[in-house]
Amino acid sequence: MNYAVILAGGTGSRVGGDVPKQLLVMGGCTVLEHSVGAFASHPMIHEVLIVCHPSTFGEVEGIISRRQASGEWLSVCRIVEGGSTRAASSLAGIRAVQELSKGDDSPCILFHDAARPLVSADIITRVCRTLLIHRVVNVGIPVVDTVVEYDGMRQTAVLDRSRLLRVQTPQGFHLHTIAEAYRMALADPAFTATDDCGIVMRYLPYIPVHVVEGDERNAKLTYASDIPMFEYLLKQKH
Repeated sequence: MNYAVILAGGTGSRVGGDVPKQLLVMGGCTVLEHSVGAFASHPMIHEVLIVCHPSTFGEVEGIISRRQASGEWLSVCRIVEGGSTRAASSLAGIRAVQELSKGDDSPCILFHDAARPLVSADIITRVCRTLLIHRVVNVGIPVVDTVVEYDGMRQTAVLDRSRLLRVQTPQGFHLHTIAEAYRMALADPAFTATDDCGIVMRYLPYIPVHVVEGDERNAKLTYASDIPMFEYLLKQKH
């Protein structure tokens, strides 16, 4: 089975305002609803969990209730309390899926940023299909700008952009693989948070991370200046 974990625990401080960015209304509903809806309606996703901050539990529960009352989101099965970091929230999702998937010999987990409301069904399909063959799947798009290293004062190197990708989500894993990577990370006093594929690369370096094609539209809402673009693109979906 494929479990989607929507990471919605952030406060969105860079966007500004009193409302977390995942609860901003754009294109007729919240950013979270766009993101969750993409997975809840996908035939290769069996159950969806939402990781969020306790302060937003009530609002998220209300959204789920309304959606399920109208016959939607029937695969959304649980709200999980997030941690203080991205890695802590991912770990909370892993533990929840471990509990739900008891008896399942080959569960897979997909982590997706709630702040990426334009994820396409095609991207989700590519990740799920690749997980049939490989244990770890990332999503990336080519870097088109020149990228340089910088020491705070001067440019120190020009990187080969043909070997660089910009990473998106969902990132997909065989559950046992990502759980083992986190087990090793938590036992490491020098562990510092990175993205979930990065944790596998660091602690299980013998497991290859396969990459599937992303989409420029699958961008992350980060700054207040991003809002007009997202509002326009989300309106175009309907």
